[in-house]
Amino acid sequence: MKKEDKNTLIGQLTEIVKEYAHFYVVDLSGLNAEQTSKLRRECFNKDIKLMVVKNTIFVKALKSINEEEYSALDAALKGSSAIMFTNTGNEPAKLIKQFNLTSDKPSLKGAYVEQSVYVGAQHLDELVAIKSKNELIADIIALLQSPAKNVISALQGAAGNKIHGVLETLSNK
Repeated sequence: MKKEDKNTLIGQLTEIVKEYAHFYVVDLSGLNAEQTSKLRRECFNKDIKLMVVKNTIFVKALKSINEEEYSALDAALKGSSAIMFTNTGNEPAKLIKQFNLTSDKPSLKGAYVEQSVYVGAQHLDELVAIKSKNELIADIIALLQSPAKNVISALQGAAGNKIHGVLETLSNK
């Protein structure tokens, strides 16, 4: 590959890394054509961009952004690698876990999620458990609604009749 082509590819990868908040480094070696097509289809359906790139070019793209932030991933970028880019931190982990029910591939080599670096397949369960921004917002809304629901149900139930009676008695006096 010519040096100009490599520089162009590094520039494109740099833009993709900046565009997506999270990425996973996975090993796809050993998947047959049918499994690879199924994985690519699932990635497309879940808004995950799957790319196979040379490790050295991807390392250069990461170093052009911030060498220190991504340096821990150097150990994961050995051998055959594919990169899964996403804006939802736990979607690729869920997809990998789903595929691992029937096969040992794809295997997680490393990930950059929520400004943290994870190296090794042992972190897959942690990555699945990370909640997305929308899931966190839903949890907060549910927590905020809970006390209001309790008050409303108390006012509508038997206690509500007692409170209404007390208020009526006080207004008569």
